[in-house]
Amino acid sequence: MARSNSRNASPIRGFADDDSPIISSRGLEAFGRKVTTTAGHLMGPLTDPAASTHYQNAMSDIQKQLRRPSLQRSVFSLAKTSPTDLMRSKLSTSEIQYRALAYLPDDLLTNIPEDENTYSLFQGFQATVPEASPESKRHRKRSSRGRKLLEEEKLEPGTPPTLAKLKKDQSSLNHQLEMMSIRKNMASSEIHEIDNKIANLNRMRKIVLDRLAELEQEEALLEHEILDVETRLEDAQELLEESEALAQAAKAEAELDGTEDSAMGASFMSESIYEKLPSANSAPTRPKRHKTIRRKSMPILHEHFEPGSMIRELQAHSDTITAIDFDVPFGTMVTSALDDSVRVWDMNAGQCIGYLEGHTASVRAIQVEDNIVATGSMDATVRLWDLSKAHYEPQSNRINKGIDEEDDEHLAFENPDDELMEPPPGAMADCPLFTLEAHMDEVTALHFTGDTLISGSADKTLRQWDLEKGRCVQTLDVMWAAAQASATMGSSEGGWRQASRLPDSSADFVGAVQVFDAALACGTADGMVRLWDLRSGQVHRSLVGHTGPVTCLQFDDVHLVTGSLDRSIRIWDLRTGAIHDAYAYDSPITSMMFDSRRIVAAAGEDVAKVYDKTDGRHWDCGAGITAAEEKNSPAIIEKVRIKDGYLTEGRRDGVVGIWTC
Repeated sequence: MARSNSRNASPIRGFADDDSPIISSRGLEAFGRKVTTTAGHLMGPLTDPAASTHYQNAMSDIQKQLRRPSLQRSVFSLAKTSPTDLMRSKLSTSEIQYRALAYLPDDLLTNIPEDENTYSLFQGFQATVPEASPESKRHRKRSSRGRKLLEEEKLEPGTPPTLAKLKKDQSSLNHQLEMMSIRKNMASSEIHEIDNKIANLNRMRKIVLDRLAELEQEEALLEHEILDVETRLEDAQELLEESEALAQAAKAEAELDGTEDSAMGASFMSESIYEKLPSANSAPTRPKRHKTIRRKSMPILHEHFEPGSMIRELQAHSDTITAIDFDVPFGTMVTSALDDSVRVWDMNAGQCIGYLEGHTASVRAIQVEDNIVATGSMDATVRLWDLSKAHYEPQSNRINKGIDEEDDEHLAFENPDDELMEPPPGAMADCPLFTLEAHMDEVTALHFTGDTLISGSADKTLRQWDLEKGRCVQTLDVMWAAAQASATMGSSEGGWRQASRLPDSSADFVGAVQVFDAALACGTADGMVRLWDLRSGQVHRSLVGHTGPVTCLQFDDVHLVTGSLDRSIRIWDLRTGAIHDAYAYDSPITSMMFDSRRIVAAAGEDVAKVYDKTDGRHWDCGAGITAAEEKNSPAIIEKVRIKDGYLTEGRRDGVVGIWTC
């Protein structure tokens, strides 16, 4: 190839601006031979063994694979190219092997999706060409309008526009309309594709949720087994210590029997020391301190469901729910009702695992903390229970009902059958710890933290209990404190005052209590919220605002939230004692609780009232949302509890509903 010819070919790279060659003419000649080469050049002369055996060596490596009849038929039926066609380009050995073996199976070719598009690929490409911006469109319209006016001025009056011009405009508009239709079809196709992807993602999400539910069920079983092993280990340790103590006592007694200086001295010495030795059957004089066992992991299944989704409903009792509480989501729940029964539930399986028997009247207050349960009853007693001593083997609905694992969906989101409700007999026989007896009237509120428990009663007193010793260590007289505050402050704000509106004359004198360290908050029937200092036994501050009995309260580091029968919920600033926020409902507030994000309340309706603290949104959660579409509307909600977005609510008909919130 001559240099002058190459200099005229300006698109070819390889020369600088001063026409000085960057590569030699020999390289250009080699490049020309490669461009104009033929199959004969690639095969090379017969004298060159490497060039003549290139294709043969490549195909000989796959001779064993080609001996398979099915593969051979697929290769030569689908790729109808001859070896001469494959060797027309100088391919590497691996590429020749790949082209010979790579084929589409028949079942894949028969399942090619049908093309429902009414436009061609080229039309779709034309439709994707970006158009001018809106500003340029407006400018083009203005300029075309100006040209049209100029053309009309050039034409004589009454002369129509040219036929060619009209046809051109018609063709342009039809083209734009066609492109618009294609774009609409493409957008619709994209929407269908997105819908299919969303459906596939929803199916994948459901599969992963089922897997998560099974993992949390297995996790609960493992934790129960760990708890059982730890309990047996402690029992064995106690037996070992008792046997060592008995061995030491026997050894001491044998040494005393062997040393006799005189009959009188030996008899006196043996008797006096023997009486001081501990007996194996002797019982401790005070209650044994209870042990709390915390869960090593927290369930997270409910966090992945839409807020307001129902987890399950349980026909827990046959009468109105009076108290309800649980430890953790999908953990252990304790309920009480006017049918004078206290039931313990495994919320993961939806099964009643036992009865807490001992109270002689209905239980009005319950708190569950880890494996310790405190119950306050109308029989004026407070009882403590240790659920770690329960004889219960957690079993899933799948195991009890004999359902195959593949057919079981959402284990923790299924309502169990009625035959699964009855717990095993004697499951809670070893759970009672001790009974606290000091109140003279029914216990209506209680709260404990650590070894300190506070109980409020209709006898108008608050009592502080030492759970390690099992006895009352302080009694707080609410009426006396109110009279003292009234005499000191000289006004009715610090004393007892009659609420201006009492929707329920039978309201509890002490509606709610909560204790933390030495601080105690108490809500009473006069609508006052009193903050006590347990170290001095005095009222530190009184919060005035409610016009009806206070039925529920809860505080954290900054705020205190109270609910009252005056149909309002108030949020107080503990630093200043002023009202931070307040909102009212249509019915009295009978129960309230909050977690890190939401406040839920029972306000005399068939739904729980939810207030989202993050965005200030109010919404309803419960079975009453769909009551208009059903014939049987749910009962009124009396009690609510929420922890980590896991809501439980108890109704007047004894039904307990569990929701994500």
